[in-house]
Parts: sequence; structure tokens; C-alpha cells
Amino acid sequence: MKISLLSLTLFFFISFSFGQGYSIIDNKAIKMHQEGDELVQKRMYDEAIEKYRASIEREAGFLESYIKWGRILLTKGKPQEAIKVAERGEARAKQAKNQIKGEFKWLKVHCYLAMGMFEESLLEYNDANPLLEPSFKQRIDYRETESQMKFISLQLEKALSIEKEKLSEPLNGFSLQYFPVLTADSKKIIFVKRDGLKNFEHEDLFTSNFSEEDQLWSQPASISSVINTNYNEGTCTISADGKILIFSSCETPDSFGDCDLYIAYKLNDEWQRPSNMGKAVNSRFWDSQPSLSADGRILFFSSNRRGGFGGRDLWYSLRMPNGGWSEAKNLGSLVNTPKDEVSPFIYFNNEILFFASDGHRGFGGQDIFVSRVENGVFTNPENLGYPINDHLDQFSLFITAQRDYAYYTENTFNETMEERSYLYKFRFPEEISLGENLIVTQGKVFNSKTGDPVDARLSLVSLSNDSTLYEFRSDGKTGEFMMLYPDKSFSGLYVEKEGYLPKIYNVDRDNLKNQKDLMVSLIPIGSGEEFVFENIFFDLDKDDLKQESASSLKRLYNFLMENPKVAITIIGHTDNQGNPMYNESLSLRRAESVKKFLMEKGIPEIRVATDGKGDREPIQPNDTPENKALNRRVTISIK
Repeated sequence: MKISLLSLTLFFFISFSFGQGYSIIDNKAIKMHQEGDELVQKRMYDEAIEKYRASIEREAGFLESYIKWGRILLTKGKPQEAIKVAERGEARAKQAKNQIKGEFKWLKVHCYLAMGMFEESLLEYNDANPLLEPSFKQRIDYRETESQMKFISLQLEKALSIEKEKLSEPLNGFSLQYFPVLTADSKKIIFVKRDGLKNFEHEDLFTSNFSEEDQLWSQPASISSVINTNYNEGTCTISADGKILIFSSCETPDSFGDCDLYIAYKLNDEWQRPSNMGKAVNSRFWDSQPSLSADGRILFFSSNRRGGFGGRDLWYSLRMPNGGWSEAKNLGSLVNTPKDEVSPFIYFNNEILFFASDGHRGFGGQDIFVSRVENGVFTNPENLGYPINDHLDQFSLFITAQRDYAYYTENTFNETMEERSYLYKFRFPEEISLGENLIVTQGKVFNSKTGDPVDARLSLVSLSNDSTLYEFRSDGKTGEFMMLYPDKSFSGLYVEKEGYLPKIYNVDRDNLKNQKDLMVSLIPIGSGEEFVFENIFFDLDKDDLKQESASSLKRLYNFLMENPKVAITIIGHTDNQGNPMYNESLSLRRAESVKKFLMEKGIPEIRVATDGKGDREPIQPNDTPENKALNRRVTISIK
């Protein structure tokens, strides 16, 4: 709860220069007041209130007792009651010194902050400032509040227009529900459910499905008896295709520490038994609140392990080619602070990280921030602003792939300080950029000879700089895959599996964007088999390989290294423009350029032959620019 942070410095018990005297001279009232101060030091707040109340009953003009009484109420999370006490005292302070008048307004500043009444807080702050003495303004808590008020003033000037909406029944039916995540199609929500904070009321993962026909969520149910156990299964993340689930589980027999991260895979629409992610990811400390990138390659999470910057920090781990995970690394000091950074959410484009923190400048406690990747590193976080953030703790933000809604958790407390948490959503404002539009490509990978499904690696690569943007895998049982990625121009898709010829696409030219049934036929390695060596680029009438060819060249080299007994013939082709004899010569020279690259990388010449077919073997009629482009190609034939 944010208002509890106001007790961080107990600013109200060190603020007065009461040693210079009180506003009254009644010794008995002063003695009761001082007894209240002693009880405060012992954190006996209720007893201290009675002393301050008694001193006021004896001397109604005891202004200092009003202020301290109000400050205790604020510390106890009762700002409304504290305001009433402050106003009672303020009414009797008309002839008081300016400092005392300023102290009443200073108390009201923090009461209004705790209530989320930021405009009222600013008004009281502006009124208090001229009244407060220079020595008061030298204190750390004053300077902290001054900085916060400047921040709030600027945020209110550029406030976003959003409407927070509490998710309707049957969701939000439990005492506590938090950390919502959705599948990429936004048709399934997964969240943590808990009936209370008692030891026997442990956490479980629950799901609900959205019916487009009824526009309603289904009754929440346990995600799986394999996932939920007698232990605490908490915060989770799911890959874009809904096949990989990573969640936190606490105090389990095979855990390394307090809470560990576990991973489970879905096969044939059933969750398999989860396993601990191991020492590379987990520690003997608290490791929780995971967020998996859309392609399942990068895992972000929060941990209070050693080696951080204090409190809970954000860490990350990379999935390695063998399916394991690299040793976790701290995200660095631009994102992490000496306080807490929690509930990371990496957006579907792998370039925008949202998280909650009370260590960056905010509205008083845990606010939601965003950090963007530039040149491979995360930038300084930005507060998402008002009213996404307010006086309550905001955390666990999740933004849909469709960019329509953001989901999050908000905590509330009733009069008895009993905590409740609910799931909310709001339309995500266009003012906050989420980068390029997202593209979906779905389909199946199968064996061209047998039709059997193939567990293949699908890599989306930027052809301009040979960087792997995303990696996905097809399901070994069904061959199905779903890729979600930004609409970046000039990219290639490489589908690879040991024992098969690679399948290479040009995303734009092959019209892969938003395809729902892309059938990828992988050919087993065999003599006479052939594939189109896509994404090899030459300038017009030239045979020099362009830099953008690097991705395909590297994969051909890797293919030959992984299959040392395979020999190939590189065959160049052209369209029918120009002299046939010249075209044949040009196509051969281009094939020789590819061979030269392989030989320079160490592939023996005996394994690589070349041929130039010119325009003799078109795969499409040379009647349109698009067809001519398809005919200008390089193919690889297995000897």
C-alpha cells in the first residue's frame, strides 16, 4: 500500500523544532504530549493517540498535538481521519506562527497524496511553501516531497485519457487475483488466485476463456492438476503460441531457494509435468514473476539474489540451442535501483519492457514504467503517467498483441486494512508507442516424403544486418507453429532441422505476413534433392555478393559443416532478359561467388561444384516483374 511508504522517514516526528517551545504553557498538557512522543518511539501508536487527544482535551489550543495525532493516523493508513484532525487544529492556528501553519498544510499535502487527490495536494503544497522555515526545507523528506510534487505537476499537465475497468464476473470472484497474462489471441487469460493470506490459503494458477459470441469470460478453473499442487504456484508467463508456460513455485521439495521458476510444455493440448529451470536461472533466494518473450528465447524475472543493486532486481536468461538456459544476468543500473523492481513484462516485439518499481520517480509507491531497447540496451525508464499510475500500487501490466487493452492488478485495503486485489483493464493509449505493428504467421512443418510432423526451428532474421530477430519452434507432435513478430521490412525466414534441407523464405516476396496456413515441406537430405537458396542478392548485371546475403550464406556453411559427407552443386539461374549466352555466363559467375565464399570459410573445393543454367529452367513464366524475380535465383542440389 503506497501510504505506508510515508512512514519511511516518520517525517512527522522529526519535523518540529519543538525544543524552542510549544504553542501552550500548560505543563500537564505538555507532559501528556511528551508521553505520547515516547510511545511513538516504541511504535505504540494507539496509546500515543490517546495521550495527544488527552492533551488537547486539557488544552484545546495545543497545536502540536493536533499535528502529531494527524500524522499517526496517516501512518496507520487513515488519511481521511488525519485530514479531519488537521482541519480541527488548523482552525485554532489563525494566530500561530507561520511555521506551525505550514506544518498543518504539510500534513494535508501528504494526506491528499495518500488519497490520490493530487490537485488538492498541489494546492496545499503551494500554500505551505511560503510558510515553512528555511531549516525545514533543508530536510531530506522535504526535498523528496518537493521533487515528487514537481513530478506530479508535470504529469497532471499531460494526463492520459483512459478509463480503468474492473473485469466483470465471473472474474474477480476471489479475495485475491493478480498477475494476469493472456495468450497472443487474447482468448485465454491466466492469473494467480488466492482466497486469503493465511498459510493454508495457497496460490494456484487459474484460467478463463473468452467467448466472442457471448462477449463473456468463462468460469475460472484450475489450469491443470499437473501444474497446481499443494505448494504455491504463482506468477506465470506463456509463450505467444501457448505452448510454453513458466511459473513460480515456492517451498517445493526440489527448489533451490524460497521461490523458484519452473517450466512446462503443452503437447497434444495437455500440459506436461513441469521441471525446475535449474541453477542457471534459480538461486537460493527469491526468484519469481517471469516474463517470456514471444518467441520463447528470452526470460525476464525478478529476484532478490546477491549481485543486484538492492531490494528486488530484474534479471534475464537466454534459451540456448540445446534447450537449456544461460546463467541469469542482472539487467543493469539503468533499470534497477536500490529499491524494488518487479513484475516485468516484455512486449511481443521483444523491444519494450514494462515493469513496476518504487525506486524510480513516481506517484508514491509502485508505479509502472517502460524501458525501450536502443542499440541492444535498455534505456532510462519512463513513468507511464497518470492515471495509469496513481496513489495505489500498480503492477503486473500486460498489453495484448492486438494493442487494444492493457491488463493489470490493483490492490485495495478496507477499513480493517484487509488486503484485496482485483484484475483491471483499460484501452491502451495511442500516445505510448508500442513500435511496429505485429504480424502473425501460422502453419505446419512436415516431412515432404512421409507427411509426418517435424519439430523444426524457425528463425526470423533481419537481412540487412544478419541479426536473429525471433526464434520459434514447430510442435513435434502436430508440426504446428505460430509466429508473432513486428512488421519489419526486409527479413528472411529460415526453417531448419537436422537431417533435412533448409527451407528459406523472403517474408515480403513470399507474402508470409498474416498467413494462417503456411505449409512448410522439409525435404530429407538425399542425392538429387534440391532447394532454392533464397535471400542471395546481387546488383543488376553483377556477380558480387551483397552484404544482405550474409544470413543465407552463413546457414549454407553451417549446413555443410553439420553434414560433412554431403557434397553440393550450386546452380545459378536468370530471367530471360538479355542474351541467353550472357545470361548463362552471369548465372555461372554468381554460383562461383557463392562457392568462393564457402571455400574461404574452409569448405573443401571437392565438396562444392557449380553450374550456370541462365534462363533455361524458369520456375514461372517470364511475363511479370514478380515472376522474373522468382526466376532469378540460386539453387542447391545434393550430389
